[in-house]
Amino acid sequence: MSDNKKLFNITSRFIPSSEIGEIKELGDGLINSTFVVVSPKGERTHVLQKINHHVFTDVAGLMFNIDAVTRHLRKKGVMTLHFLPDTSTGKLWVETEGEYWRLMDYIPDSVSQNVVSPESSNIVGKCFGQFEAQLADIPEHLNDTIPNFHNMESRLGQLDESRAKCTNSERLQKSKELLDGIDAVRDEMTLGEKLGRSGKLPKRICHCDTKVNNILFSKTTGDVLCVIDLDTVMPSFVFSDYGDFLRFAAATAPEDEPDITRMHFNMEIFKAFTSGYIESTKPFLTPIERENLPFAATLFPYMQTVRFLADYLDGDHYFRANYPEHNFVRARAQFALYKDAVAHVDAMKEYINSLP
Repeated sequence: MSDNKKLFNITSRFIPSSEIGEIKELGDGLINSTFVVVSPKGERTHVLQKINHHVFTDVAGLMFNIDAVTRHLRKKGVMTLHFLPDTSTGKLWVETEGEYWRLMDYIPDSVSQNVVSPESSNIVGKCFGQFEAQLADIPEHLNDTIPNFHNMESRLGQLDESRAKCTNSERLQKSKELLDGIDAVRDEMTLGEKLGRSGKLPKRICHCDTKVNNILFSKTTGDVLCVIDLDTVMPSFVFSDYGDFLRFAAATAPEDEPDITRMHFNMEIFKAFTSGYIESTKPFLTPIERENLPFAATLFPYMQTVRFLADYLDGDHYFRANYPEHNFVRARAQFALYKDAVAHVDAMKEYINSLP
């Protein structure tokens, strides 16, 4: 069966075949394969996605989360994604040939952005803070779509395992300085898990992938339409949405920058994002969450250092490495970002305390 015929057959499980004209690949997603469905009249009508079930191993749990979140948002009059059921089973996905597919309505007049600036960072902060606030009273208990995704204790455990199993003495020796730096602060960097176990830090429903391109904007007005890429929406500490954005957006160099002297923490991006985020999360953010936001800004480059280095010692099986030392270079760059963020913690605290 040709790929076109296969895509047509899968799509016709969700909508009548008479509504399907052409199916074209859309975007360059790193996780899921995405296609746009065009009607016989030439209008974009739906988006078809193949779910990466190697990353999201519990597809039923994943789609339960997405269904619960989108229904809750629609009840509040919030624009959100709309997934269609398989007409024969009623499920929000189709399984065929060991693959999992879903179909959602195409949102017209929409566009995503990739530009990181103080202005866009403020919008992202407001938008994802609002997203958390809107889901604060969701009645369903959501699944962990990627278990221990942002669990620092678990990530350090993976590094310890990779270090113990590593038989490449050259890589071990090269990593020694980074490993020593990680080990020196590992106790303080698991603060979130400790506060969670003591009952002082609540789990929220978080997006867990807070990038500017995970928001759709109106082509006409430039206004925010809705949050997209809901696969990682799950219970987590607010550190996830806050810290993960700043790890990427506040970095002054790419995450794999070989020259670590170019890697710094951009306080202008921090201030813009933080003011928007705190404004939107006022209805629920607790004092302990607010006072530990600077910690979150240091946590995520540290966590990414751990993840890159673990993969380097493990033989580069998880992150795509473009050259033999790529994951080591990534780890060094992220640790440089972590150290510069730590140097700005007092300034971050002062700025947060100045906000209403």
